[in-house]
Amino acid sequence: MSEGSPPAPAAAGTPRTAGRSAVVVGGGLAGITAALALADAGVRVTLLEGRPRLGGLAFSFQRGELTVDNGQHVYLRCCTAYRWFLDRIEGAALAPLQDRLDVPVVDVAKPEGRRLGRLRRDPLPVPLHLGRSLAVYPHLSLAERAAVGRAALALKGLDLADPALDTQDFGSWLGAHGQSARAVEALWDLVGVATLNAVAGDASLGLAAMVFKTGLLSDPGAADIGWARVPLGELHDRLARKALDSAGVRTEVRTRVTSVSINENGTWSVQVPGERLETDAVVLAVPQREAHELLPPGALDAPGRLLEIGTAPILNVHVVYDRKVLARPFFAALGTPVQWVFDRTHASGLRTGQYLALSQSAAHDEIDTPVADLRARYLPELERLIPGTRAAEVVDFFVTRERTATFAPAPGVGRLRPGARTKAPGLYLAGAWTATGWPATMESAVRSGVSAADAALGALGRPRPRHLFEFEEAA
Repeated sequence: MSEGSPPAPAAAGTPRTAGRSAVVVGGGLAGITAALALADAGVRVTLLEGRPRLGGLAFSFQRGELTVDNGQHVYLRCCTAYRWFLDRIEGAALAPLQDRLDVPVVDVAKPEGRRLGRLRRDPLPVPLHLGRSLAVYPHLSLAERAAVGRAALALKGLDLADPALDTQDFGSWLGAHGQSARAVEALWDLVGVATLNAVAGDASLGLAAMVFKTGLLSDPGAADIGWARVPLGELHDRLARKALDSAGVRTEVRTRVTSVSINENGTWSVQVPGERLETDAVVLAVPQREAHELLPPGALDAPGRLLEIGTAPILNVHVVYDRKVLARPFFAALGTPVQWVFDRTHASGLRTGQYLALSQSAAHDEIDTPVADLRARYLPELERLIPGTRAAEVVDFFVTRERTATFAPAPGVGRLRPGARTKAPGLYLAGAWTATGWPATMESAVRSGVSAADAALGALGRPRPRHLFEFEEAA
């Protein structure tokens, strides 16, 4: 980046207002969203990212001929903001949704031939849409299924605006509502661990209730699952960068911000190696600890709270076989350390054999386990789960680790999550860890970017781009 390089031009047909500029720090989904929203409103935007790519913690890398996602990411039909994001970068067709929720669940503890159950919906109103699936779900007893139905109705009655929910843990609430340990394992944690990155006992009741009410108890199709059929880098880096370029955003990667400070005239200075950028507004779309380091004095009443927001790891185990071993695109597992298994063969570019990715959330006990030990643990588990692996050869085995993949959704985290606005005029916060009401998902990241852009546009006197908020009407 050179001293005094000119800002990128505005998108064609977009009005220009003198002195209306913004710098977005961080090129993850939150930062990309904020930059697009600001640029769409005619603001001159510079996006700065320290890594050599965009996408934050949802990215791809090369391993020989494979294009590997650092971890398996999915979204639901109720994720209206992320769906807007996919539309905005022209990537929706590359990450389609299921026509109808259908999750195969394999219980390895049962005899072969009786291991498979399914969580799927019927074209009926809530809560009848899941009634038949729950009634025949083989991994719970009849009494446990009835108790799940009663707990679901109680969950539906909770007021998500009640701050007291955030002080309680979901596991205790489930126990108080008649849920057995088996029901927690075979249903509540099956969904909750993947979405919250925590087991029920470690999760805020407020966040858990939000997940289940929104995903399973709001609209019949809300929990239909979508995932990228291409590498994440195709969406969150290549297509996102193309959209940013078309919007007139100046995007700089390998550019780490060292300080953010306010000037006497109320504008802002953003320091990077070799250049100081002067701007009217700054969006910090970086992890909470990095945001804490960059915040100027007085920007938050209690900045130390950002450091109290814990983090939770995700471990991904990647196995390449010499032949096809799995017919379905994904499944969830019970009675085994394996949580979710996805077929990534086509997306990775693999031409022969099959590539499976195991997504292991809340992996506190294994995140630092040596690869050899993980191999010794997980390959036999896959042989128990997938008969086709028993005669197959393992061509490659590797792991990816995200030690701080998400914020920890522990009870009390709600009071620690700040909103988009700070006490410093012109400085805004974005990131999945901010107060979006959602757990640390791609949806939360995009929503945070929208909130930060909306706050900045109001202060800059720019109108909200109507298309940006269409997802609110769809929610």
